[in-house]
Amino acid sequence: MAPLSRPAPSAYTPYPMSAAQDVRLELVASWVRRALGTDRFTLAPASADASFRRYFRITPEAPWRGHPTLIAMDAPPPMENCRPYVHVAKLLADAGVHAPAVLAADLERGFLMLTDLGARTYLAALDASTAPALYSDAIDALIRWQAATRDDAHLEPYDDALLTRELRLFPDWYVAKRLGHPLSPAQERTLTDAFRLIVARNLAEPRVYVHRDYHSRNLMVSDPNPGVLDFQDAVVGPITYDLVSLLRDAYVAWDEERQIDWAIRYWERARKRGLPVRGDFAEFWNDFEWMGVQRQLKVLGIFARLYYRDGKAAYLDDMPRVLAYLRAACARYGALAPLAELIDELEDRAPAGAVAH
Repeated sequence: MAPLSRPAPSAYTPYPMSAAQDVRLELVASWVRRALGTDRFTLAPASADASFRRYFRITPEAPWRGHPTLIAMDAPPPMENCRPYVHVAKLLADAGVHAPAVLAADLERGFLMLTDLGARTYLAALDASTAPALYSDAIDALIRWQAATRDDAHLEPYDDALLTRELRLFPDWYVAKRLGHPLSPAQERTLTDAFRLIVARNLAEPRVYVHRDYHSRNLMVSDPNPGVLDFQDAVVGPITYDLVSLLRDAYVAWDEERQIDWAIRYWERARKRGLPVRGDFAEFWNDFEWMGVQRQLKVLGIFARLYYRDGKAAYLDDMPRVLAYLRAACARYGALAPLAELIDELEDRAPAGAVAH
């Protein structure tokens, strides 16, 4: 048997590996051995994400069914459920989007064997010269995904309850834990009123399939391009959501001129494909910005939770980028002025000045 790759525990994940995870690794290796029908392979860390899921790259001694490498997903129950992943993977494939194919599964124990889309993320590949082609491909894939929307897809709706529950992550984790500010009754009312306005605007958008985390860490440079990962939380919801995830990425920022240019390219292609985008780009852009405010508030809460609950400190470095998106959008809409002022209060900053209408 080729040696099972066993680097130090910290190599598997940027955070300390628990004894339970180490036991899981042995279970993964045993399951892969049975699925491949051979013990001649190596197993090495591929990636980890913000959940309990981990991924390992399998390298058989000889290609297995034509695959020189594969990916093993470890999604430990009851924290994770592989069934949504399998379901959405098929929806993506049916839409003509390049996502990992599920080659073997043990849904009860939380193991999947997947095709390998490679190791180069958009985040690693993006620069001023590569961005136009990479974003063009990502926009085309997004439109294929949205155009495949069906009423019988059995995806949860991105409804009032879910959008609001996500927004509550901001006061519960970012404000309370990161800033250490208990909200006064007046501040809580301001936030609740802002959430109501944001959700109403989001729900007024046309509804399509939503990946829900369509950004540079979940897009792989591949052939065909892009490869799409981390899609198990897909829902049916606002049409601008995934474009916001892509263009106002928590991990890489582009100037607003480029964002608008890419958004126009998406809007033009979406209209040609018959997607239900607004007929006027200015209205579409307004929807995009309000959707962005919802996502940015949520992401700040999630990043704070990842640190204070899960000990994952790396996400703190990305908070200023997300906060900058949020402040800029709030400054452009009079209805968001109270939210902008509240953020200034909470951040112990002077008011940013007049809010444009």
